[in-house]
Amino acid sequence: MVIVGCGFGGIEAVRILSKAPVEITLVDRTNHHLFQPLLYQVATAGLSAPAISAPIRHTLRTEMKRGNLTILQAEVIGIDARAKHVRLDGGQSLAYDHLIVAAGATHSYFGHDEWAQHAPGLKTLDDAFKIRARVIGAFERAERLTDPAAREPWMTFVVIGAGPTGVEMAGTMTEMAQHTLPQEFRRIDSTHTRVVLLEGSERVLGAFVPELSERAREQLVKLGVDVRTGCKVTGIDADGVEYEVREGDAVKRFRLPSKTVIWAAGVAGSTLGKAL
Repeated sequence: MVIVGCGFGGIEAVRILSKAPVEITLVDRTNHHLFQPLLYQVATAGLSAPAISAPIRHTLRTEMKRGNLTILQAEVIGIDARAKHVRLDGGQSLAYDHLIVAAGATHSYFGHDEWAQHAPGLKTLDDAFKIRARVIGAFERAERLTDPAAREPWMTFVVIGAGPTGVEMAGTMTEMAQHTLPQEFRRIDSTHTRVVLLEGSERVLGAFVPELSERAREQLVKLGVDVRTGCKVTGIDADGVEYEVREGDAVKRFRLPSKTVIWAAGVAGSTLGKAL
């Protein structure tokens, strides 16, 4: 039995199947289990990485003692379903009788992969570290500037997508600017930071019931988040975001200058699924 991925699905599969008389190999590109719902806290410096991650072997120490579990840190680069082989980076392959693919999801830019360099998503610890560096770096860059007009794009943060991740990011970034950073800089006033949350549909948290969605929007606005719904993003570059809003038969186009854009608008399943 080969299990790809040590997220919640892969971990649960190991815990159940390790009780059976089968040999199990668990493969993941990292050697830790990650609690993704709290990644935004690492990205905004609210938590450290160890607070939301744990070594796989420690997490599965009970299952390891049963003697039928092997854990490999490797990248699965392909699956030959007919030959029942999993190909790993470095040229190694694993034969299997049964295969479970629990490789999770990745970012989807809806056909605009070029946006990724300007608007990173949040799925891994590396993503969180990069976003944190960009956010803190933006304030540091603003501190160096004396022209208020030049500072504004550095103190304007745009979060695209108002699902759970986007809502949490926008809210936490606003709290950080309003309550954590005001005494940290001399030249800039972090309370003047703008956090803009762009959403393509008409509601934040669209998967929730309307009452909860509206309550979430009210809380975001109360925090100071600039919530804009019905906004279709049409372009992202190093200097900001372009989007359009439909009003009846008319379409209005806008540009929002910003040096820090975060993508939380879409996900796609693992490409490994195409091999099955």
